[in-house]
Amino acid sequence: MREVLLLCWRDTGHPQGGGSERYLERVGAELAARGVKVTLRTAGYPGAPRREHLDGIEISRGGGRFTVYPRALIALALGRCGIGPLRGLRPDAVIDTQNGIPFFAGLACAAPSVVLVHHGHREQWPVAGRLVGRIGWWIESRLSPRVHRRNQYLTVSLPSAEELATLGVDRARIAVVRNGAEPVPDTVSTGAVETRSAAPCLVVLSRLVPHKQIEDALAVVARLRARIPGLRLDVIGDGWWAENLRADAAARGIADAVTFHGHVDEHRKHELLSRAWVHVLPSRKEGWGLAVIEAAQHGVATVGYRSSRGLTDSIVDGVTGQLVDDVGQLGEVVAELLTDHGARTVMGEKARARAREFSWEQTGNGVYEVLASAARGEYRSGLIPPAP
Repeated sequence: MREVLLLCWRDTGHPQGGGSERYLERVGAELAARGVKVTLRTAGYPGAPRREHLDGIEISRGGGRFTVYPRALIALALGRCGIGPLRGLRPDAVIDTQNGIPFFAGLACAAPSVVLVHHGHREQWPVAGRLVGRIGWWIESRLSPRVHRRNQYLTVSLPSAEELATLGVDRARIAVVRNGAEPVPDTVSTGAVETRSAAPCLVVLSRLVPHKQIEDALAVVARLRARIPGLRLDVIGDGWWAENLRADAAARGIADAVTFHGHVDEHRKHELLSRAWVHVLPSRKEGWGLAVIEAAQHGVATVGYRSSRGLTDSIVDGVTGQLVDDVGQLGEVVAELLTDHGARTVMGEKARARAREFSWEQTGNGVYEVLASAARGEYRSGLIPPAP
């Protein structure tokens, strides 16, 4: 395989970029390291150059939140005629990232498409408004499976694969390649007794958007503050919902116990994780939950919702973290872990051991296998095991 095109509505530099964008770019970097020519077509945003070379990936930007899709197709079509930013592109396979809506790359590109889906968006579409939400869910649940009925699907967890199957995607065309994880920076000490904060400390690592439900973490702090003196919460990440969360913390009377760090660099992120006691991830929906593994690298167990689906794969319930059903249980389980040093330490160390099983090199190898099969006209299915 010589050349691959990646399509995604955002990249990691985008103000609203997150875990799904990171997955794609880390995969792209691994493919580039193998000698594959990798091009990423994505949306533009203020301050971003139209073209950029990063980690071996040629990035081409154009369009906004909605126009990124038609502009990518136009660029592909013109590129086949030797015109525009994608001229000369001859991919052996295309990763068409479906963040609710796919690009429908097959309309403008002859190369086989691999549809990358992190998770379904049924629970998130209402945020877009009633009309847009209904149209978006129809495209995701009805139109896309029909248009891509002969294409390979790629997802990041077994629960997400099950979700695709319920939408009518043939299981024989759904491959699962889990997220990787980058090593903790050499400049940061991994979580240990000496790095933990003296006072009880919760951490949330997430984009700040409604479906991440950070309000539930704030509710836990408000509920436990009297029972657990000195309790604090570090919120790592940013997003358009941030001001609402700050207002919510103030309304609950816990503004002095919550620190919103915003977007931070890798050093600071891992520094904050290393001092935490428990990681809370109250998201309504996750495809996998990369933050679970990043916290686990520091011996920090995660408590999250069973209904999020993806966390049932990234968390081994009762072993590397705990899954709960509602905010009441969330508070009780967090309280138990905060007050039981032995149980918290054992669970955190088991989480750390599991985190060592994941790397972006393994993820890149798995995705390469799926793309190479698609280029040959073959399908892959099930969990793609780590390969040397």
